[in-house]
Amino acid sequence: MKIQKELYVWTSLRLGLGLIFLWAFFDKLLGLGFATTADKSWLAGNSPTAGFLMYGVHGPLSSLYNSLAGNAFVDWIFMLGLLLIGSALVLGIGVKIAGYSGALMMFLMWTSLLPPENHPFLDEHVIFLIVLIGLTTVKSSQWFGLGEWWSKTKLVKEYRFLE
Repeated sequence: MKIQKELYVWTSLRLGLGLIFLWAFFDKLLGLGFATTADKSWLAGNSPTAGFLMYGVHGPLSSLYNSLAGNAFVDWIFMLGLLLIGSALVLGIGVKIAGYSGALMMFLMWTSLLPPENHPFLDEHVIFLIVLIGLTTVKSSQWFGLGEWWSKTKLVKEYRFLE
């Protein structure tokens, strides 16, 4: 199979974003000392979303996000999202669902910080959103991942949205 040069870029973006999502998950779960210290980790009994939702958000939707702080359902959805989106992107399976789910997560994070600090409307969440949508349109998972095998399974042949 001849590899197109663009595929290297898309595959690098897929893997890079997958690792960003997975790193955020493990840092919040274990408190690796980067964004989350061990005493503030989820395993230590803390909410992975409460700090950001209470003190990190600003703008017209801040009261909505403040009201979600510390909610166990929100914590579980957020953490499962980080884990599943990151795993799907790194493994190259379910990239369409991961791309759309990750784009939704980035959109929600962007709305929690309106207006962005350094630009009237653009920040890294919007760029990640665009890349995640882009990943749903290319087949970067066919190279350097399990995507080729995954796309040949009976399940995915029947339900193409799982690709």
